[in-house]
Amino acid sequence: MFDHIEDIVLRYEEVLRDIVEPEIISDNDRYQKLMREQAELEPIVNKYKEYKDITTGIEDSLAILEEESDEELKDMAKEELNDLRSRVDDVEKELKLLLLPKDPNDDKNVIVEIRAGAGGDEAALFAADLFRMYSRYTEKSGFKVDTMNSNENGLGGFKEIVFMIEGFGAYSKLKYESGVHRVQRIPVTESGGRIHTSTATVAIMPEAEEVEVNLDMNDCRFDVFRASGNGGQCVNTTDSAVRLTHIPTGIVVSCQDEKSQLKNKDKALKVLRARLFELEQQKAAGEQAENRRSQIGTGDRSEKIRTYNFPQGRVTDHRIGLTIHKLDAVMDGDLDMVIDGLIAADQSAKLAKLEG
Repeated sequence: MFDHIEDIVLRYEEVLRDIVEPEIISDNDRYQKLMREQAELEPIVNKYKEYKDITTGIEDSLAILEEESDEELKDMAKEELNDLRSRVDDVEKELKLLLLPKDPNDDKNVIVEIRAGAGGDEAALFAADLFRMYSRYTEKSGFKVDTMNSNENGLGGFKEIVFMIEGFGAYSKLKYESGVHRVQRIPVTESGGRIHTSTATVAIMPEAEEVEVNLDMNDCRFDVFRASGNGGQCVNTTDSAVRLTHIPTGIVVSCQDEKSQLKNKDKALKVLRARLFELEQQKAAGEQAENRRSQIGTGDRSEKIRTYNFPQGRVTDHRIGLTIHKLDAVMDGDLDMVIDGLIAADQSAKLAKLEG
C-alpha cells in the first residue's frame, strides 16, 4: 500500500510543477484536467503526510523512553506515545478509504427521473415533494437544476418529472437515491383522515458523454408534437415538444420544457444516452454479482430504500437501518445527514471486502 502511495506523492509533485507552466496554463483543457487530478490526489497526499508525522512521532517517543534517564521527559514521552498510538489506526483507516477505487462516474452531472408509483394522486403529490427536496438540496450544494420534462396531474403533483442536476461531484452524492421511496401520511385528498402509504420511484443516472455511448442516429426516430401544461405562450401554439424513440431498445424519451424544438431534442438525446449508459452498467454489474451485492443500492429501481413517515416525523433508510427524526429538515433538502451515512456504510463495506 505504501509503495503505491509513494507513487501518488511523486505524481502529485509532478502535477504541481506542470500546472504552473505557461504552456499548460494557456491550454485550458490540459489545465482543467491537471486541476482535477490535483484535487483528487491532494487529500491522499495530506493524509499520508499526517500518517508519516504520527509514525515518526511514535518512533521518537520510543527512542526517548529507551535512551533518556530523566523521569519527567519519559513521562511526557509516554503521554505523547499514548496519544499518537490512539490516532495512528484511525488515520491509517482514513488513508485506506481514500485509496479505495473511485467510481469513474462520481464527478459527473446526474439525470434524475421521478415517477409516481402506487397511490394515485397522493403518489403524484409525493413525487412533487421529492422533486422539491432534491431541488432544495441542489441549491444548498451549489449545484444547478435543469428541468427536462414533466407530466403534471392537475393537483400540483407529477406523474413523472425528469431533470438534470449539474455540478462537479453530483453523482457521488446522489447515486444512492435510486429506488422506491415510500411515504406514510394523511393525503390532502383524503377527507377521512386515514394514513395512506404511497410510493414514488427515483432513478439516478450519470450524464453520459457521446464517446461513452455508441448511439447510431439511424436507430432513433424523432416525432414532434404540441407541448401541454405550464410553459408560456408558445406551449400550445407550436410543435416544440420532442418524442425520441430508440428503436433497438424501445426506450422512449419526451422533452417539452423548452420553447425551442432544437433544445428539447438536445435534452432528449442526453436522457437517452444516460439510459443506454445505465443499461450497459447494469449488464456489467450483473456479470459481477459479488460486486453488485456489496453495493449500498446504487441503481436498483425496484428496491424499497426509504420511508418518510409524516405522523411520526421520521425518515428511515432501510439499507443501513438509519432512522432520523428530522423529517421536515430532510424534506427541505437537508439530505447530507442521510447521504453521509450511506457513503460511510458503502465505504466500510468496500474496506471490509478489501481487507478480507
